[in-house]
Amino acid sequence: MAACCFTNPLEVLKTRLQLQGELRAKNQHTIHYKNVVHAAYVVAKNDGPLALQKGLVPALWVQLIMNGMRLGTNLIRQNSQNNEGNLVFYKSVIVGGTGGVVGQYFASPFFLVKTHLQSQAAKAIAVGHQHEHEGTWSAFKKIYHTSGIKGLFRGAGASIPRAFVGSTSQLTSFKYSKEFLNQYDYFSDKPLLTSFCGSMVGGVAISVMMTPFDLIMTRLYNQPVDPQGKGLLYANYFDCVIKIFKTEGVSAFYKGVGPMYLRLGPHTVLCLVFWDELKRLYDKFLQ
Repeated sequence: MAACCFTNPLEVLKTRLQLQGELRAKNQHTIHYKNVVHAAYVVAKNDGPLALQKGLVPALWVQLIMNGMRLGTNLIRQNSQNNEGNLVFYKSVIVGGTGGVVGQYFASPFFLVKTHLQSQAAKAIAVGHQHEHEGTWSAFKKIYHTSGIKGLFRGAGASIPRAFVGSTSQLTSFKYSKEFLNQYDYFSDKPLLTSFCGSMVGGVAISVMMTPFDLIMTRLYNQPVDPQGKGLLYANYFDCVIKIFKTEGVSAFYKGVGPMYLRLGPHTVLCLVFWDELKRLYDKFLQ
């Protein structure tokens, strides 16, 4: 959660870039945000500097639920090891992925509201559908009043592949990197440095692997719906994939990869290093 406060502005910029040019062919839409730096300038200029922290409250809840579940399942990683104490790949994938999926599903209502709030912008720079929520709790009330509990979990299915791929790639690469580095004497007695290097690898892995799934989820979360709660732009997950591919091309699936890495890189480092250090202190306390 501490990491989220520092990286949330990048999540805002990523959301704007992912929604820019939605279902429009290249060069057939206005480009409000040229890149992550330009996007930060445009948002601060038009919406004010505080707009870079839009959606912070639901984002904190997302991290609390998701990371609590993912890192909690990471505690049983000994079940992912063989008799020599080395990680077994497929077991590590299952453990990491399962924790991510469960956490993402229960965090989905907060992720939905976070996406709505972060996409809201001044008319001059608006991209994607504008839900016009007044704040976090008013957004929950509005969605619940309109569509009930089902509306709060709209798009939750789209978050599952994102969570599985993201959690698996991040935690597996983190654990394998540390295991590799600990083979060398230089790293074996430097747990903090080992955690830092391992988390750097985890940040790259999750950014590259998760961006396409994240973009699809953002589009499905943010699309307008009819009175029955059905999406007006995309009928389902695969319809979303096909429409993006046909209208925007393959490269569209990597819209926002810049801020995705800039966010998940430091976020992964902070989160996993904090986690490793706290766990180490806890283990020392128990001894």
